[in-house]
Amino acid sequence: MCRFLRYCVSHCLHAAMTRLEEVNGEVSMWSSVRWLGYLSGVNLLFALCLGLYARWERTTEPTILIIFVLALFVLGIASILYYYFGMERVSLSLIHLWYGFLLGLLCFLNNRALESDVKEQAADCMLLASVALRTLWALLERMFGCARYRPAFLTSAERLELAGFATASTVLLIQKSLSVMVLVVALATVMVALRMKAVLALSNLVCFAVITAVLFFKSLNISTNPFALACFFSQLICDPLLDVYFSGLSVTERWQPFLVWRGLWRRLSLVPLLVVEMAFIILASRKLTDLDHWYLMIPAVVVCVCFWSICHMVFVITVWGFHTKLSDCQRLCFAQGPGFSGLDKIMASKGMRHFCLISERLVLFTLVSTVAVAALCWQASSSVFVSMFLLVMPLESLFHGLFHELGNTLGGTCVGYAVVIPTNYCSPDGQPMLLPPEQVQELNRRSTGILNNMQRFFAHHLIESFGCDYSTSGMTLEALQAKIKSFLELRTTDGPRHDTYLVFYSGHTHRTGEWALAGGDTLRLDQILEWWREKNTSFRSRLILVLDCDNSLPWVKDIRKVENLYVAVQGATLARVTGVQLEDPPQLGDFTSQWVEYNCNSNSNIQWSERGRSVSAAYGISKHWSDYTLHLPTGSDVTNHWSMYFPRMTYPVVHLALWCSGLNLLWICNVCLRCLKRVKLNWFPPAILDTGQGFKLVRS
Repeated sequence: MCRFLRYCVSHCLHAAMTRLEEVNGEVSMWSSVRWLGYLSGVNLLFALCLGLYARWERTTEPTILIIFVLALFVLGIASILYYYFGMERVSLSLIHLWYGFLLGLLCFLNNRALESDVKEQAADCMLLASVALRTLWALLERMFGCARYRPAFLTSAERLELAGFATASTVLLIQKSLSVMVLVVALATVMVALRMKAVLALSNLVCFAVITAVLFFKSLNISTNPFALACFFSQLICDPLLDVYFSGLSVTERWQPFLVWRGLWRRLSLVPLLVVEMAFIILASRKLTDLDHWYLMIPAVVVCVCFWSICHMVFVITVWGFHTKLSDCQRLCFAQGPGFSGLDKIMASKGMRHFCLISERLVLFTLVSTVAVAALCWQASSSVFVSMFLLVMPLESLFHGLFHELGNTLGGTCVGYAVVIPTNYCSPDGQPMLLPPEQVQELNRRSTGILNNMQRFFAHHLIESFGCDYSTSGMTLEALQAKIKSFLELRTTDGPRHDTYLVFYSGHTHRTGEWALAGGDTLRLDQILEWWREKNTSFRSRLILVLDCDNSLPWVKDIRKVENLYVAVQGATLARVTGVQLEDPPQLGDFTSQWVEYNCNSNSNIQWSERGRSVSAAYGISKHWSDYTLHLPTGSDVTNHWSMYFPRMTYPVVHLALWCSGLNLLWICNVCLRCLKRVKLNWFPPAILDTGQGFKLVRS
């Protein structure tokens, strides 16, 4: 038997070395680090074999001997598949499945007599050494940048080890085995929460570790091997825990396995969630059988369960509404072509951020209701109740983390309006003058190019288009005023105002920056700001003016003096041409073309800081621009959200949840940070200012 074991191990090592040399070609730092992983696996294998042998030697149980021989046989089969047939995936799957199964056996087949056994003590030390080597390998792998991060909830190795450990629990009684299986599912959920970087993932991990170590196995009334348990949990938690810090995947990349599911499958996933929730509340209701202080316990439990039921009704409706909105975003994403890269922009344009901000608060209150029920109905002697509680908490935390991440990372909604008046020359009294036919044709061509560029800009950044007005005869002040006021009144389909309103203008201007309109009228900056104050009262939306005209700098400078508004002006200046200096002098439309190309093409080589540019850019922002935050749900927004998604009976709970979660207990810190940001942005404005909508304001 020892010869067979030595044969299998030697072939595993030889296959690993051969594969490593094929991949790397030579010994390197990465190959040295990877050796730690192989050494950890071999160490774990010896520990498992030694532990099983110690148990068979102590108990002379033939079943243990059969399992031991079968484990060696499976190891040999895995080695043959790996080395001779190149079936790496099948081989590793067998090994990981048996690792989990054998660790489970070491954990559950334990008795007091083994504590003084030398072989058992050696096996325990080897298990701890395996954990240390595995952790060091995972850490160095990430520090050297050799780890590959893929969008996945659990890897195949993790799933197989969890399944093997759950299978090993069948050596216990049925009820105890069921409790262990639920605990394994809870561990998997904690791992998913860590890998998704849910905001409550670390607190769930601490809660899981403490309750499992102190209460769960004590409630099972069995003797377990703490070293095998520590090895199993540490091996699985190591990678997700390190990924919390090292993983560079974005929110949509981390949640991609869930976000790309079809709507039917996502809705069907609510069924097991509801089953788990109902099982938890049924187990909690068993507390009513406790006759001690029944006159206090029964009313308290009934009230708490009713509160829990309403909160979880809100929770289910919220998740269902999220699936509905996500399905709409998926249809639009798939209509634009294969791929997943544009889903985050589509979700932002569809108001998903606003929905998630409200949903995050509701799910947090759902978590509070679950903790309240568990605290009131706690049953330390019931292993099923403890394991079910450990499963429910990370499940609800996952949805809270999803809504929190999307609410804080998705861009806000944006609506745009473009005005193009192709009048490049003007008489001294401000009236447009007729141009020769050749110049009119060239002017129309450039104006059409401006319109096409702005439509490309709106489509690329998923900006809702209010329209692109093109007028060769000019626009009157009354017509433009009515159009802009209607534009500034626009709201999203869910009710709240848009986060950003963008107005583009290309046409003739006077030296002070006023827009030259038909009939000798002009449109001043203070008029637009007055309309903005009128339409944006008590709201926190922002206005961005993009100007492609001759005299935009006066507005860029004037906007820097404006207070209590979030307004920015993006302008440009064209190099003055005296005589014949340039073969192709800059004209209106050149800035729009370059600015749109810069914001729509990530591979663009446009350098705005380049010296001697014929088209230079400049932007100005109001004094309080740095205070801007994306639109947060107001009282009216909450009311509209409630009336749209929830039944009337849930309104008190919804209102209470949103009020409690809206309390700002760190307002002093926020004030200090706001002042620092304001000083930095006003005194040291960056050359490129990210608006958070996917496009940037630039200056040369």
